[in-house]
Amino acid sequence: MKRIAVYPGTFDPVTNGHVDLAERSLRMFDSVIVAVAANPKKQPLFELSERIAMFKKATKGYRNLVIEGFDGLLVDYVKERKAVAIIRGLRAVSDFEHEMQMALMNRRLDNNIETVFMMPNEEYSFITSTIVKEAASYGGDVSSLVPRGVVEKLRKRFGR
Repeated sequence: MKRIAVYPGTFDPVTNGHVDLAERSLRMFDSVIVAVAANPKKQPLFELSERIAMFKKATKGYRNLVIEGFDGLLVDYVKERKAVAIIRGLRAVSDFEHEMQMALMNRRLDNNIETVFMMPNEEYSFITSTIVKEAASYGGDVSSLVPRGVVEKLRKRFGR
């Protein structure tokens, strides 16, 4: 039986930290599905299709990694994909409280789905999509924080 994990997020935009977690998740699971959330409540900078395309480009050549969009209840999506785990990144202690609440709620909804918390590589531990967007909006160099194709998308979006 293949062990499948789902790595959900808005990924607006994908960062090197996101790519790091996706890559390292593949060491633990036979297949990983990156589930890019539509999440209109967050008012993303990039359309869902753009976010999917950026993640695909950043992980081109990764075996057993699928990137697709999703909308709705995460637990339902995980069950539909026959996955056994949800991958969540923890950058700092400040992430833990929210992630713990979400993991406990997901367990309440389906106690057969585990949540696996992963720490990013230290060099990416401070990166968030929000920080990247803010720096890029002021013309800051974010090339060491995001995959190459994302830099160009941010420059175009912010007219820089």
